[in-house]
Amino acid sequence: MKKAFITGITGQDGSYLVEFLLEKGYEVHGLIRRSSTFNTDRIDHLFRDLHYPDVKMYLHYGDLSVSGQLMDFLYDIRPDEIYNLGAQSHVRVSFDMPEYTGDVTGLGTLRILEAIRKTGIRTKFYQASSSEMFGAAAPPQNEETSFEPQSPYAAAKVYAFHVVRSYRKAYNIFTCNGILFNHESPRRGETFVTRKITRAATRIKLGLQDKLYLGNLDAKRDWGFAGDYVEAMWLMLQHDEPDDFVIATGESHSVREFAERVFQKLDLDYQEYVVIDPRYFRPAEVDFLLGDATKAREKMGWEPRVSFDALIDMMIEADMEMAQKEKTLVDAGYENARNGLR
Repeated sequence: MKKAFITGITGQDGSYLVEFLLEKGYEVHGLIRRSSTFNTDRIDHLFRDLHYPDVKMYLHYGDLSVSGQLMDFLYDIRPDEIYNLGAQSHVRVSFDMPEYTGDVTGLGTLRILEAIRKTGIRTKFYQASSSEMFGAAAPPQNEETSFEPQSPYAAAKVYAFHVVRSYRKAYNIFTCNGILFNHESPRRGETFVTRKITRAATRIKLGLQDKLYLGNLDAKRDWGFAGDYVEAMWLMLQHDEPDDFVIATGESHSVREFAERVFQKLDLDYQEYVVIDPRYFRPAEVDFLLGDATKAREKMGWEPRVSFDALIDMMIEADMEMAQKEKTLVDAGYENARNGLR
């Protein structure tokens, strides 16, 4: 039985990846941060009681800022594969918390690589790189495109990208960078623009919300489904030789188009409900991201399965179900449900 160690296991990508690996018979270990409230909602369906012998998922409290602890985990677990998905991953927030973002998103990667080097374990390492690294570079972007980061988050990811390549060459560690373009799902955090739109639109449809406040509607992104993209992560570590890959759909849509499509599917006119709020603009914008995943298609046989429209339908369905539960509570007199279920 193969063992995998995942940082960021409670996030959107982590939850899909752990499902994928468990189905393939892996024993999965995940790093989670300790907090006063439980943050395992996305993976709670995978286990009810960790004492059951057939459960092959184990959670370990820790932090990417603590190098000694990471070393202990890797030495004790000795995973065959490591997936570093943990990060401060909100681009806009990285402008407000640049030092923290650099520490966790950039140096956190270095700490894991150092733990691999110092423990001497034989493992394969996947780094979650980001299309935000391309920043102002002209589209389409592929593995040969120069990085032009436009945010502290993107800069931290660029640092991590080069450290991963450095350890591959200097220490012969099997390391891969997956340069993933935007990937969404019903499990996406509600502060990310796609989920913010589907969540608000379904609530507006049911009379639970009046307006949706957004920033730059003209930004264009290459959006895919997170469930498709975690398969690409796994495929990279099954290669005989480590390499770096762009993962994308090859089509781009603006935030405006995303919002228009969502509201249209709910028989609503987005222009009646969307309000531009300057607070949501970034200090430096990334205008146009469009990925070229030719290399991934030719070398790994990977292709996205879920289309743009199917992704939107999936997110609307999940958020409508949540909104209907809120509506039921509001109709029963629980006005606090109007602020959303938590």
